[in-house]
Amino acid sequence: MMNSARRQVQANGITLDVTEAGTGFPVVLCHGFPELAYSWRHQVRALSAAGYRVIAPDQRGYGRSSKPEAIEAYDLDSLAGDVVGLMEALGIEKAVVVGHDWGSPVVSHVALTYPERVQAVAWLSVPHAARAGRPPLDSMREMAGPDHIFYIDYFQAPGIADAELMADVRASLLGFLWSISGDAPREERFQPIKRGRRFVDSFSPPARLPTWLSEDDLRVYVDAFSESGFTGGLNWYRNVNRNWERSERLAGAIVRQPALFVTGSRDPARNPAAIERLPETVADLRGVHILEGCGHWTQQERPDEVNRILIEFLNDVTGGTSQ
Repeated sequence: MMNSARRQVQANGITLDVTEAGTGFPVVLCHGFPELAYSWRHQVRALSAAGYRVIAPDQRGYGRSSKPEAIEAYDLDSLAGDVVGLMEALGIEKAVVVGHDWGSPVVSHVALTYPERVQAVAWLSVPHAARAGRPPLDSMREMAGPDHIFYIDYFQAPGIADAELMADVRASLLGFLWSISGDAPREERFQPIKRGRRFVDSFSPPARLPTWLSEDDLRVYVDAFSESGFTGGLNWYRNVNRNWERSERLAGAIVRQPALFVTGSRDPARNPAAIERLPETVADLRGVHILEGCGHWTQQERPDEVNRILIEFLNDVTGGTSQ
């Protein structure tokens, strides 16, 4: 990434591989699955050029960052602790935290658990949601019905999806990225998993790369996951019920910091019900932006629009000041 530096940082008892750029008020960017700090390449450049200090880690389980063996090491308490530990290691008292996909619940957890460390929060693709009234896997199984299995439920068995994805890393990554992007036609979008079928049977690589993903971009992901495997990222999903069990203290909690949500109209993860409830769960909601035709990979598919929205938000919530 142009004008950025990459280094290893000891934080929260693990090592995080971190991309940094710029000076000014700190902004921490938290990626999702199956991604890397590289998924923020367009934002690292634009936000640092706009006068912000940008910090984008490969999160726990990804890339060159630590990959603890225990599944329980990937719960939200640990992941939020990584963000705050990273801030402490870098001498940052307060930051704006931005999350995409799985990064969204991580930054929500940081905002709720360490409110004094968060100036503002932004979610991409996955909106903030209040703690559910029952374990998430119960709802997912009910929604899937008898003939299908929800993908998060499928991921619960250690080693199964891990091996499927590793069998052909390039095809796995490209097929999944394509199938929930805004460019995939209806017949090539991610299909529900039928019982007895594999996760990787739900998508296929496209005939050609989408315009927002170059061969060089794809190679970064393929090389990283060929080395690291997918288990670290999948272990995040294996904690969904544990996260619920451990978060009873947050039932009814409200995000008090200034907040922003950005998603695509073709994003299957956008959760319209949670978006409608954002004014109830977020006290200072500064905007909800739905990008027409955009899919799940918000900041990669629509970098210019996302950068403009984020920079306007950052200027608003920081006063354009530096730390």
